[in-house]
Amino acid sequence: MGDGLPEDESDPKFVSALARGIGVLRAFRRADITLSNQALAAHTGIPKATVTRLTHTLCKLGCLSMVEATGEYRLAAGAMTLGLSAAVATDLQDRAMRELEEMCVSDNANVAGGLSERHNLSMIYLATYRKPRALALSFNLGGEAPLFATAIGRAALMALSADRQEDLLDRARHRARSDTHDKLAGWLDKAREDFATYGYCTSFGDWRKEIHGIAAPVVLPDRSRNLALNVGGLSFFNPPETLIAEHGDRLLTAAANLSLRQTDDAQG
Repeated sequence: MGDGLPEDESDPKFVSALARGIGVLRAFRRADITLSNQALAAHTGIPKATVTRLTHTLCKLGCLSMVEATGEYRLAAGAMTLGLSAAVATDLQDRAMRELEEMCVSDNANVAGGLSERHNLSMIYLATYRKPRALALSFNLGGEAPLFATAIGRAALMALSADRQEDLLDRARHRARSDTHDKLAGWLDKAREDFATYGYCTSFGDWRKEIHGIAAPVVLPDRSRNLALNVGGLSFFNPPETLIAEHGDRLLTAAANLSLRQTDDAQG
């Protein structure tokens, strides 16, 4: 899971207080209606005394509001406005939705797709598509997925240099239990092998045993964002051979189309 903290705090121009405030806002997940200062400290790794000052400031700014009955905090209109402004500022999601729908064409009602962007060691979903009759899946708009265990995270890694991949692997190891270090390295090796073989990455039950997926990077001309597309769903309805046979080429086409459109925009 991402913690909202910066990737490099050595930059002398970096304002750590601002980063911590944003980290507090990012600590609220879909299931978290309200959070206490103690819970926010646990989620972010920020000392509780600092969290208390941050929540007070964020309340003054209208980004959080306190629930009087419990003393806990919830996201307020100010925070939601920031998110809406970001969504309005780009039509990437609208373009992605057309590609996602085309990518998911099949007789299978339980296949879905998503566009995601890397943030630290996580992938954040910017757009998702699933058919009306599809069973609920584990990814939704704004949802988060781990970088190394998922196909979409591995695809994002493949858009980075080998040195950057290794740097992120070191950071993931630093945050993970020692008994998972070899697994993380193995997942990166698997991502490289898949990408060399298929042009995309796979994850068949590595993150959650009931989830299968394949994913490809979306590479912008200036590489300013680390994006990827995935397609998949519940393993029972999406065995590996079916995903590869029915959606592998569609995935590559969707990723290429979205990258091309971004290139056209940059040149225009």
